[in-house]
Amino acid sequence: MQPKISEIAPEETFNIRHQVMWPNRPIDYIKLSNDNQGKHYGLFINGQLISVISLFIENQQAQFRKFATLNEHQGKGFGSQLLQHVFFLAEQQQFKRIWCNARTDKSSFYTKFGMKETDNTFKKGGIDYVIMEKTFD
Repeated sequence: MQPKISEIAPEETFNIRHQVMWPNRPIDYIKLSNDNQGKHYGLFINGQLISVISLFIENQQAQFRKFATLNEHQGKGFGSQLLQHVFFLAEQQQFKRIWCNARTDKSSFYTKFGMKETDNTFKKGGIDYVIMEKTFD
């Protein structure tokens, strides 16, 4: 069956975020204070939500956060399809830039989509991050 991508409610992202990103933390750890201001997208296979991403727009720029795909569906291109969907939306809406806080060990994944590492790095929860961006002409 063909994957289906649609906009979803913030609450629909919580279980996948928790399960994939921070399973050893309380579920409130994966909630964002501005979740209600974001746009959230999910990729469904046979009606099951398997991948989520949240997009926060400000001043012709978009930050995607909390991008996660269920472990058993990783490596099959579903996350890539969801990310490409968000890039398409960013271009369609004529954003100047899209960016994310990428886990350093995942940065090579994002470079495949034309994102570039910036000099901005930080550590959170014992994990190293780099800010990555893609600009649009």
